[in-house]
Amino acid sequence: MSNETVRYTYRLRPSRMAQTALLAEWGRCRWLWNEAVHQQRTGCKPTLCKLSKLLTTSRGRNAWLREGSQVAQQQALRTYMSALHSSFTVKGRGRPKVKKLKKVLPSLEYTTRGFRIKDGRLCLPAKVTIPVVWSRELPSEPSSVRVYRDNLGYWYASFVVRREAVLPAGADGAAIGIDWGVKSTATTTDARFDLPHLGHRKRCAAQRAKAQRRMARRRRPEGLPLSKGYLRAKRQAAQIEKKAARQNKHDARQWAARVVEGHHLIAVEDFKPKFLAKTRMARKAADAAIGACKRELIYMGVRAGRTVVPVPPAYTTMTCSACGARAKQRLGLGIRVFVCAVCDYTADRDVNAARTILVTAERIRASADDIRHAITFFRDGGSGAVRAGKPPDLSVGRR
Repeated sequence: MSNETVRYTYRLRPSRMAQTALLAEWGRCRWLWNEAVHQQRTGCKPTLCKLSKLLTTSRGRNAWLREGSQVAQQQALRTYMSALHSSFTVKGRGRPKVKKLKKVLPSLEYTTRGFRIKDGRLCLPAKVTIPVVWSRELPSEPSSVRVYRDNLGYWYASFVVRREAVLPAGADGAAIGIDWGVKSTATTTDARFDLPHLGHRKRCAAQRAKAQRRMARRRRPEGLPLSKGYLRAKRQAAQIEKKAARQNKHDARQWAARVVEGHHLIAVEDFKPKFLAKTRMARKAADAAIGACKRELIYMGVRAGRTVVPVPPAYTTMTCSACGARAKQRLGLGIRVFVCAVCDYTADRDVNAARTILVTAERIRASADDIRHAITFFRDGGSGAVRAGKPPDLSVGRR
């Protein structure tokens, strides 16, 4: 049985003095981050060696910087280098930006030299001791910890530990196709694994609207400091929103675990729900949390060693899963039943799309890039029909 590196997150109960010390340490790390961003913008190409010299020089000149932990400051610069490297290697990711005090939440990282656990408490530099709410035991000695605060003001500690990887039992060659939607969050080829639209945000919409109206009444004119009543109403609205988000995440994890446990091949629609934010379905799409469900499913499937194949959503609703014929016109959202004009196959449009996704993944058991090319060359000449037998030759027309 192999080992895996995971994170165990726990709630912290810091005192007021501990919170002040953590925020002061965050201010020092944020200053170093912004200084590294400034050097990069002025034309200096930062490297880990140059950033180490920056830290040594800055700590020698500034006494207030020497009061902080050198471990946390080194980790802040290493995180900056990782973010800078990702901006060059990951497409669409911009370079690191300046961290503003009112827009970025505090986050500190410590390695084994910068923290220890004693009597159930997290001990940090400068004699900062914080009680931890141990909801479960750590499987091993942590190699690092990240202390951060969320938007509600709660503090957490995320430990990096190693544990034995518990893989699910064999799925006996079972496969499943998954189509994302709004009426039902996930429609699969097996109705037992469908994920209905639970509507957690809709259920608490009245409470959230009440808190937001209270915020609007208590908001002061621009230029005046915010009142305690306004901040209290803002916190209540954030608590309601976060509760719904946690419920969605919990349901997504439970559903993804069931799907991964029973199937060795998982064909997932490579759906980007971002464009739904510009439509009339934006509120319901946000309530469904399709992105969170997809992320949890792919993570658990890859971690369990399953074959997870993302299939592009193009023409999956218009293609018949039985004979492969494609409809000449797009199906409107009001049409919930798919009827094939060639073979008279009739099924729910989402179920047909899920079966089409599964057929596409099984026909070409390859990478996601090959499947995207296969969708492009899926048509047969000018007939607009899809052959259900031999897969298309992907070498033709590829550049």
